[in-house]
Amino acid sequence: MDETVAEYIRRTVLKIPRDEIKMMLQKWGFLSEAQLETINFHQIKDNISQDVVQLCEENSADIKQAAVLDIIYNNIYPNKRIWSVYQMNKTGEETEIFDLTDFKKKFKRLLRSALKNVTINFREYEDNAIWIRIAWGTPYTKPNQYKTSYVVYHSQTPYVFISASVLRSNLPLLCQALVVASNYQDIREMELRSHSLNSLKDIVFKRYSQNFQTYCPRPLTERNVAPETVDLRIIQENRNEKERIQRLNREVFGDGPQPKIEFAQYKLETMFKSDPKMDVLDKKEPFRCLVKFSSPHLLESLKSLAPTGMADAPLSPLLTCIPQKARNYFKIREKKSFLPGSFVSP
Repeated sequence: MDETVAEYIRRTVLKIPRDEIKMMLQKWGFLSEAQLETINFHQIKDNISQDVVQLCEENSADIKQAAVLDIIYNNIYPNKRIWSVYQMNKTGEETEIFDLTDFKKKFKRLLRSALKNVTINFREYEDNAIWIRIAWGTPYTKPNQYKTSYVVYHSQTPYVFISASVLRSNLPLLCQALVVASNYQDIREMELRSHSLNSLKDIVFKRYSQNFQTYCPRPLTERNVAPETVDLRIIQENRNEKERIQRLNREVFGDGPQPKIEFAQYKLETMFKSDPKMDVLDKKEPFRCLVKFSSPHLLESLKSLAPTGMADAPLSPLLTCIPQKARNYFKIREKKSFLPGSFVSP
């Protein structure tokens, strides 16, 4: 077994929590149960990794088998990476039967025709998710197994989740390979990024319950209140206001937990309105603004604004519509390109 393969397997094992190493090696299936029984999984992780490498040497492991173990680890711990959502688009409404063998063949052929030194590995999962691992090289260097790109593609859907390597220059080539292999015309980034892959899936596949604002605030009416009842009325009004905020928050965000989004952005275009006599603008051009949001848990942060008194309830639709805007990106603005883009708020 090559020394670089042995070192890669050792480092992969070291990333796994000790209590889960045996389970993950069983999922890998490269080592037999008899071989696994010879490993003491209660010793320190460095010794465990050395024992695993020694057994892999007996089985003559190569980079292909090592890559499969890495895919299994990333599938169990997808939150270790930052994921971006891409949506593919095609003309017409025709549906095609997905052929996994044909998909793999086209994907590999396009990447390898443009870049000779690249390793590509596939693994299929029960939820129709195809996990693709790509290690990139250059015309003069071998693929770097420690800086890989991961792609999660759900067949029969236009959505792709990509965790790209440091080499952003390879992203257009990767997107082109996905479009050609899956028989689409173009692909666009949806400007939704998160460590939580499952939350991104919940958003684009509409698997979470977020209500949308239908409430229109009414002006408060003044009443004459007797002085002796002022304190009681203030307490009651505070209680009613708190209940109103909670009710409106449920109407907007629903009762369940929000998908975990850490980054979102979109472009806002609106016409600037001013007194014609002021001559603020010589030309009638729209006012453009790039709005960016970032937080460890963006939607939960927005959900807490009204209850904590940091914003009025209900929140503006510009804040609560972020997932919906991303899903409806192509309905808002169509632009054919392989490069990342933004979506525009009408």
